[in-house]
Amino acid sequence: MAQPTFFTKPPASALADIAALSKAQLVDPIRGGQIITGLASLDEAGPMHLTFFDNLKYADQIKATKAGACLVSPRFEAQVPAHIAVLRVSQPFRAFVRIAREWHGDALRPQSWMGNDGIAPSAIVDPSARLEDGVIVDPLAVIGPDVEIGSGTVVGVGAVIGPGVKIGRDCNVGARTAIQCALIGNNVLIHPGCSIGQDGYGFIFFGPEGHLKVPQTGRVVIQNDVEVGAGTTIDRGSLRDTVIGEGTKIDNQVQIGHNVTIGRHCLLAAQIGLAGSLTIGDNVALGAKVGINNHLKIGDGAQVTAMSGVKDDIPPGGRWGGFFAKPTRQWFKEILAVERLARDSKADPKQEERE
Repeated sequence: MAQPTFFTKPPASALADIAALSKAQLVDPIRGGQIITGLASLDEAGPMHLTFFDNLKYADQIKATKAGACLVSPRFEAQVPAHIAVLRVSQPFRAFVRIAREWHGDALRPQSWMGNDGIAPSAIVDPSARLEDGVIVDPLAVIGPDVEIGSGTVVGVGAVIGPGVKIGRDCNVGARTAIQCALIGNNVLIHPGCSIGQDGYGFIFFGPEGHLKVPQTGRVVIQNDVEVGAGTTIDRGSLRDTVIGEGTKIDNQVQIGHNVTIGRHCLLAAQIGLAGSLTIGDNVALGAKVGINNHLKIGDGAQVTAMSGVKDDIPPGGRWGGFFAKPTRQWFKEILAVERLARDSKADPKQEERE
């Protein structure tokens, strides 16, 4: 069976054109007519591939690579074997991505899974819903009453959009995603299997009547240019809205509780859990599996190391990690102290006798 290629094959391009596109300097101009037909990593590249090198961790791979050309910074240029055409640029990976975006634009956002154009016959669209021209609705999707969807938006297979939801232009709603009680801006990419706008985890616990459910009457507001990874859940607010700020990028399987406010251009890696009523500032980066307690404030530009548990506010620009999280310098000092104690204990034979 032939292996399929799921994205458009890039055009054959001369190195001189690639240098212009990537804003790199072709060190040997004589090689300007050399043809490149694709992109590849160092260890998989062949003579017709362009690759990049910007980390000495991969020094063995650059020595062994069979790539035809390589984007590299002046700092590491001497590491590139003589048979490889060198494209000198200050930020090799950024230049590589610039070329990839040009050649593989169809991979930047999902298209209709069924190659559909317009509204599929099996989709259910309420008569009161208002869809601008150019909206694509894939088979078996359901669009409820009074929904508004802007032009260029794609609604995936089996997606369900509840009453009154507003979705802007040039968005993607992934297959099997369910959205209710939400206002969504332009150019928002929601991957498959997300649940947005369900009620939050709000109860009065252990009362005489059992766990008493609190009505969740807020909304989810997702601003422009947000990306939401597959399987992520975003609860609607209880009294105030749950807000995802402009340009924020959320990875797969993230849980965002009710009333959470996330600022602009934040980065949230996979399997993060955000408890209710958090306030997260702009440009915050949270590593995978970070858990944050409710009612905390995470300041602008803060960073939290993967697998940390946060129970305290973090000031702007803070670098925290650990369980429970604390400033990373303090955390590292404590780890070293514990390791030192363990080593000293092993070195003391009387310690074993006392045990």
